[in-house]
Amino acid sequence: MKKLEKSLVIGAGTMGSGIAQAFAVAGLEVTLYDLSPGVPEKASASIEKSLQKLASKNKIDSALVPQIMGRIHPAENLDAASGADIVIEVIVENIRAKTDLFEKLDAMCPEHTLLVSNTSSLSVTDMANATRAERRPKVAGMHFFNPVPLMKLVEVVRTPFTSDETFEAVWKLAEDCGKSPVETKDTPGFLFNRLILPYLNEAMWAVYEGVGRIDDIDKAMILGGNMPIGPLALADLVGLDVCLHAMSAICEETGEPKYRVCPLNKQMVRAGYLGRKSGVGFYDYRGDAKVPTDLAVFRFS
Repeated sequence: MKKLEKSLVIGAGTMGSGIAQAFAVAGLEVTLYDLSPGVPEKASASIEKSLQKLASKNKIDSALVPQIMGRIHPAENLDAASGADIVIEVIVENIRAKTDLFEKLDAMCPEHTLLVSNTSSLSVTDMANATRAERRPKVAGMHFFNPVPLMKLVEVVRTPFTSDETFEAVWKLAEDCGKSPVETKDTPGFLFNRLILPYLNEAMWAVYEGVGRIDDIDKAMILGGNMPIGPLALADLVGLDVCLHAMSAICEETGEPKYRVCPLNKQMVRAGYLGRKSGVGFYDYRGDAKVPTDLAVFRFS
C-alpha cells in the first residue's frame, strides 16, 4: 500500500474542518473542498484559531502551528482527487448524495486511492457498491467525533469488501492523528451510536411521558449513573436534528420497535429546537445561564 501523504477532505463544516486539522497534524497534505464558495477559506481560518488555542494550553508546540497550516489548502473544485492517496467525505447525511459522490470519486481518483466516509449511521457498504469492483476493497468508514481536535475516539468501519490492507491503513492514520480507534462492522449506528442513541431517545421519552423534569432526568444520570453530562444536555450538544436522523436510520434499517424515535424529538426539530446550535433545545442557552426549556408548546401524550 502506498504511504498516505496527500488527502482530500470533502465538506468544510465543523466536522470537515476538524478532520482536516487532524490530518494536517498527522503530517498529511490536506486539500479542503466544499460545495459552498468561500467555506474552505473560513474553515482554514477556524483551524488556525483552534491550533492557536491548543498551543496556548500547551497541547501542541506553538512553533508547529505555521507548519501545520502550511499543509492545508482550501480548494474550489475536486481536482485534487486525481492525486489523493485518501479521500474522506464529510457531506450531508444523505445516502443518495454520498453514493453519487463515491461514484464520481471512483472515476476521478487513481487506483490506489482509499475512499472513506465519516458517516455516523449510513451504510458504507452502499457507498462501496457505488464504485467499481476493483475499488470496493479500498472503501471503509472513518467516523470521527465532535469536536474532532479534542475527542479521542474514531470508529474504523469495515464493510464486507474492505481489505485488511485498507483497514490497517485507516487504523494507522487514526493513530497518527492522535486518536484511539475501535473496529466496528458496517451495521446501523456502528458501535457508539448503536449504544448511545437509544439512551438519549429514552430520556426524551421520559420527558414526553412526564416521568420527570428535564433537569431531574439529567441530574439522576449524573449522580446515579456517574455520567459526566446528562442525556438531555448531551442530546442538545450533539444536535437534536442529528439525533433524529441517526435514530431514524437505525430504526428503518433494523425494523426494531425498540428504536422507535420519540415524537418529541420530531416535534422539536420541526420547530427549530435543535439544541446548542440553535440556542434552544431541552435547555435554553440564549441567556446568561443554561435553564430548562418550557416545552408546553409541544403536544405531549
